[in-house]
Amino acid sequence: MAAAAGEVRLIGGWPSPFVLRARVALNLKGVEYEFLQEKFGEKSELLLRSNPVYKKVPVLLHHDKPVCESMIIVEYVDAAWAKSGQAILPADPYERALHRFWAVYIDDKWFPSMFGIAKAQTEEAKAESVEQAWAALKLLEEAFEKLSKGKAFFGGGTIGYVDIALGAYLGWAKVIEQMAGLKLFDEEKTPLLAVWAERFCAHEAVKEVMPETEKLMEFAKMLRGK
Repeated sequence: MAAAAGEVRLIGGWPSPFVLRARVALNLKGVEYEFLQEKFGEKSELLLRSNPVYKKVPVLLHHDKPVCESMIIVEYVDAAWAKSGQAILPADPYERALHRFWAVYIDDKWFPSMFGIAKAQTEEAKAESVEQAWAALKLLEEAFEKLSKGKAFFGGGTIGYVDIALGAYLGWAKVIEQMAGLKLFDEEKTPLLAVWAERFCAHEAVKEVMPETEKLMEFAKMLRGK
């Protein structure tokens, strides 16, 4: 492993896609870390002290120095353990900019439309969110074709920055698919992403930390019951 025990700690919660991003990045780099699970509905003193601005997970503690925000943590892990494993971001400045752009797009466009399906109060609102989600995925399908250069992942031959950004939502995407009775990563609409999603979830760095759909479904029902 690339870190001594106790050197790296991650404050988070198992259902969070943002926490999952940090966990996948650490796994890709072979970094040993302690996972500090926050209790749902509570904020520990360590969390509040480590992230006094947003007071949210995830927070990476490296030698007790906090790093906040999921994709910032991913970049930090890539740089701090640059000699371990494969690079998460490309070395070329333009390529790095492209990967960052699509990661932002995922959070700004894909994430709101996907969760808009679950939050919709009417069939019209649901249909609108579904169309927005599919439109976003169509653009991401095109981005995958360009960024992957014919290989398995957005990052090429291995999981990269955009893979982590989008892949962390796949567990919740499956929940929303079941709840709404539809298919987001459709083999006909986005064939490249449909295959990519299965490949991402089966990756060694992902499969042990990706939440089970059934557990996420139970968690979603609990949230809706509140």
